[in-house]
This record gives sequence, structure tokens and C-alpha cells, in this order.
Amino acid sequence: MEPNAYRPFETSLPEDEALSILRSATKGADDGEIFAERRKSEALVFDDGRLRNASYDAAEGFGLRAVNGDVAGYAHSTDVSIGALTRAAETARLAVGDGGGTYAEPPIATNKRLYTDADPIGALPFPVKVETLREIDAFARALDPRVVQVSATLAASLQEVEILRADGIRVRDVRPMTRLNVSVIVEKDGRRESGSVGGGGRVGLDGLIDPASWQAKAREALRIALVNLEAVPAPAGEMEVVLGPGWPGILLHEAIGHGLEGDFNRKGSSAFAGLMGQRIASPGVTVLDDGTIPDRRGSITVDDEGTPSQKTTLIEDGILVGFMQDRQNARLMGVEPTGNGRRQSYAHAPMPRMTNTYMMGGDTDPADLVAGIKDGIWAVGFGGGQVDITNGKFVFSCTEAYRVQNGKVGAPVKGATLIGDGATALKQIRALGNDMELDPGMGNCGKAGQWVPVGVGQPSVLMGGLTVGGAAI
Repeated sequence: MEPNAYRPFETSLPEDEALSILRSATKGADDGEIFAERRKSEALVFDDGRLRNASYDAAEGFGLRAVNGDVAGYAHSTDVSIGALTRAAETARLAVGDGGGTYAEPPIATNKRLYTDADPIGALPFPVKVETLREIDAFARALDPRVVQVSATLAASLQEVEILRADGIRVRDVRPMTRLNVSVIVEKDGRRESGSVGGGGRVGLDGLIDPASWQAKAREALRIALVNLEAVPAPAGEMEVVLGPGWPGILLHEAIGHGLEGDFNRKGSSAFAGLMGQRIASPGVTVLDDGTIPDRRGSITVDDEGTPSQKTTLIEDGILVGFMQDRQNARLMGVEPTGNGRRQSYAHAPMPRMTNTYMMGGDTDPADLVAGIKDGIWAVGFGGGQVDITNGKFVFSCTEAYRVQNGKVGAPVKGATLIGDGATALKQIRALGNDMELDPGMGNCGKAGQWVPVGVGQPSVLMGGLTVGGAAI
């Protein structure tokens, strides 16, 4: 590639021409950039004893943005050429109008690398991947005669991005991602239940195809399925709940995290808008968003505007102290960006998004939290959930939960849902376990039609006053 080429891909652009076009689009604008991306992904699904699906996708393109106040003009194309850039600039320029703004200072550069840039797709031969899935299927079926179905998925992707700003600053990042999922269905006396386990991160496939790794996942998926096979209908009503560590942090992510993103607060639509510096959670509750944890699914060396990822404290000892910011919202709110400007692809404009969002642990033995429940449930695993950002109201389904009465763990329960609102739930946290952990690396977050990989985490948490949806008793 010639020295003056802009993109590190097969099709190169002369940097001087690309810069000239971008500068014409952002003259008088507050900010803007060209975001070029190349992405490829592979997924293999082994289901019902055979390779059910093998897919490979590849895409590349660019997006050009011009920001003027609270308005942004954005155009994108899969045709990475001077002609397409020119047309995109004309479209994005419409948002700037007569301008009058001053082009923002560039992000501070970083030389940190939080993950490898090796391609995880090409690192292993295709037959090795298929044989690994076949071995997982055979192993899981041999674990228990009640296993009637096994599904295993192995996925890998590589995203390459390069950001060019009108001041000539170039920022590049190469982002790998891998994941392995195992699901098991068991049957007894005509009743079928399932269990699923997954995990991965910004790492190669070597660790995931290690038998010690996937065998542990298969055993755990079977354990969950067998627990659910014995589950009784969940009770309904207001009761105490202990949330397990790790993945149950998805409730924190949805019910609280989205409400702490800058755009919702700038517009006043968040349940936490206008509460900066005030107590919004019980004493001892500290929540962070940290995109700098090496190799984690939600981590990013730089965000999709070129800002280095950061560790941002959102709630400190129950007090609201920060929001997650992209460049546009940070400027409009008079604060610094936090490295949370993220986008799904070149076809999407960036917005404030979470990375790895988690609650810090406390000093209580988790067993003591459960023993302190008079009448409630111990929710260990979670499935999907929904939240209304404007009021923080949420509904989450449990994939593994147990009835607890007078401190004694009873039968597993099926069909339990947790209902509440984030602002109230934060203040009903009564104790935190000393077992804080991050999820195994399987989260995706949706916002405004865009999906990005994220991480969650928390310790065991004792909460009071949550509504449990289940069977009437």
C-alpha cells in the first residue's frame, strides 16, 4: 500500500483527497470524522448430532459524520471511493449549514493494547472446529441418559476500524471476538427442560476449544437443565431476593446502566436526570463502567470516535458521580468524553454505550445473604429482560432460581420473573457479597436498533421489596 493511503485494507484511498473532502464536510462544524471498517465473521452450529449451519460473512464500508450542536449529519456507503466520499460529504454537510462552530480537539492518543490483533477465524483449520463441536455433542450426550438434545455454537469475528479526523489525526484498532455456547435439553417422564452456558472474549479460539474449557461448559449446562427438571412453579408477590454473582449483573446493566448514559440525561429522559451528586443507591453501592479490562468482551482499546477507553465511576458509595459520554454529548454537557462513543458498524452513527458495567463487591459471605432471607428467592441465572429508560421499570426472567424460606434453600422454581424499577431497586440493596465476578463473556446490548458486545458483573446482592412474578399462591 502506498505511504499516502488512508485505509489499511485492500482498496486504498489517497489521504490528502479524503482529508480535503472531510474538511469540506466539517467546515464550521463542532466535530466529525470518517469511520472506515472491515469486518468478517464465522459461525458454526452443531445441532441434533450434525453440523446444522456454517456461515461466513464479510463487509466493509465507511461512514462520514459532521456534528453541529445537537445535530449530526451522517452518510455511509459500501463503496469506498473518492466519489462515494464526495456524495457522503454533501449529505452530512446539510447538518452543518452555515456552521459557526469550532472543530473539537482530537482525542488524546493511547499506545495501550487491550487485546491481540490476531485473526481468530484463520487461526484454526475448519475441520478442527467441526470436530471440536462433534466432540462436545458426544461428550454432553454421554454425561446423562436423560440428555435428548445438544446444541453447540462456535463463533469468531475480526473487526478492523480506522478513524480519520479533519485535523489529520488517524486512529486504528483491530478487534477480535470469539464465543462458544453449549445448550442441553433433558427429558424425564415426558417433561423437557434446558440449560445453556456460553462465554468468550477478545481472545483466540485456542482456549475455547481446550477440552477442559468446553467440558466444564457442557457439565454446567447439564446441571442447569437437571435443576430445572425438578423445578416447581415460582411463587408470586413482593419478597426478598438474592441475586447471584456475575451474569445476573445484566439486571444492573439494563435497569440502571442505560439510565446513566449521557444522551438520556442530557435530554432529560432518564430516571436519573438532574440527580448528579445526589444519593441514588444504598450506602456501599459503587458501580463502574470499565472498557479497559484486557481481553474482555465489552472492552475497547479506543471507542468508535477514537477516544481511549476508560474506567468511569458512575455511582460511588450510593452517590451519582458520573455518566457515560461520547464526544457530542460530553461537549453539550460541558464534561469530558469517557470513551463510550460506540456504534454497531460503519452504517451507524456513534452514541453513548456501555462497555463492561459492574457493581463492586462488599464484605458479606454470600451464604449469609441467602441465610438472611425470611421469604424470597435466590436468583442465580438470568435470561432476557426489558426496561423502560424513562422510568427504569424492568422485567427479567430467571433461568435458575430457588425458593428460600427462613434462611433455608428449598426447591428450584420455574417461571420466576423479577419486576421493579432501577431507581427504587438501587435503594433497596441491603447487603453485598464478597464474591464479585464478571460474566463469562456472552453479552450483547441493544439501543436504538444498534447492537454492540458488552460485559456485566456484580457480587451476590440482597435486595428487598422486589416483585416476583410467578404462580399465584
